[in-house]
Amino acid sequence: MASTPMRLFQTDSEKFQIVKNAILRKSPVSAIYDGRTRLLCPHVLGRSKNGGVQALFYQFGGESNSRPIEPDGSPVNWRCLALDRLSNVQPIQGDWHTAPNHSRPQTCVKHIYVEVT
Repeated sequence: MASTPMRLFQTDSEKFQIVKNAILRKSPVSAIYDGRTRLLCPHVLGRSKNGGVQALFYQFGGESNSRPIEPDGSPVNWRCLALDRLSNVQPIQGDWHTAPNHSRPQTCVKHIYVEVT
């Protein structure tokens, strides 16, 4: 997978735009979250009930603090991540990943800006 060079700093608005574009194009991103590299497919982007910007991602690779990444398509790979805690968010080449339970109601994002259709 080819990616663009690492950025030392990204504004929240830059991260928002990268995630939004990935949703619209159904394309994966890589990012650092809690010190771990994540390979993610964003599905929903918006604000939480507390007003923070966050997204519902399907994590298909990389590392996790909470549990190991299961084989592709597993319903346990969903992650709700705050955008202000993401760094080095980059679009990457690759296939779109999701799980069959994406249609269940999500509670990660209360006010949706954009979501996968």
